[in-house]
Amino acid sequence: MQLWLAATLSAALFQCWRTAKQQKLRGQLSVNGAGVVRYLYGVPVAGLYLGLWLALMGGQVPALSWTFLAYTLGGGVAQIVATNLLIMAFGFRGFAVGTAYSKTEAVQSTVLALVLLHEQVSLLAWAGISLSVCGVLYLSLAGRVGSTREVLAATFQPAALCGLAAGFGFGLASVLIKGANLELGAGSPVLGALVTLCIMNGMQTLLQGSYLLWREPTEVAKVLGSWRDSAWVGALSASGSSCWFIGFATAPVGLVRAVGQVEILFTLLFSRFYLKEKLARKDVIGSLVVVAGVLLVVIGR
Repeated sequence: MQLWLAATLSAALFQCWRTAKQQKLRGQLSVNGAGVVRYLYGVPVAGLYLGLWLALMGGQVPALSWTFLAYTLGGGVAQIVATNLLIMAFGFRGFAVGTAYSKTEAVQSTVLALVLLHEQVSLLAWAGISLSVCGVLYLSLAGRVGSTREVLAATFQPAALCGLAAGFGFGLASVLIKGANLELGAGSPVLGALVTLCIMNGMQTLLQGSYLLWREPTEVAKVLGSWRDSAWVGALSASGSSCWFIGFATAPVGLVRAVGQVEILFTLLFSRFYLKEKLARKDVIGSLVVVAGVLLVVIGR
């Protein structure tokens, strides 16, 4: 199996697992507090991965240029803003709609990578990307909207607009992360990905941590006091991010994001075999469409 594909599948699994663990923090921390733990408790794990790579594979951390730092900062800010936009979508009581439209990030990131990095993908891969996004939209919206008119109406709801903006933010973050890796020129794409992750997580901890200290100072003690649950979230977040970053470093961004749509399949499998919930017909149809799209992406690669 190619490195980018293995990394992307692992990233989707880690992300699904992290989301499940993060549910425990919803009742303990505020939105910003829950956001900080991803980075604060993820930094040591990311540093551990980088240290292990250097110890086992050799090499050294290259000099960090201002352009690299600008790319990394931009990617970190875009990710934070996109996450907040997605949470805003949920606040409009449009969880399904917001989530569905945020998944257009696969298409948006492909377009952004084409414009900003001149990254080309084949027509077959484009078809796979589009098909996988359609599958995710169907999984999210089937049973909630009954006609094309309702779909169009839902698109202009605040939840959908925030979801689309979140998808743009996540797509932009992906492209900037790849740009940072290319600028770093570490020789090994894996080493470059791990260095980028460490620097970006550090920046995000400082940015969102400072905001938390300024706006919600009482939340800081809760973040530190929740370390037993938060450490898991941070470790899974760093593990997933390291895999995403490796994927971006070794394959076109759009392909990585499209294959990453299998996260929704992991969620359905978890629901069926762990929680013993029955799958609806739409879940099976949507899953098959996502899988078909991912297969086209892999073949088109």
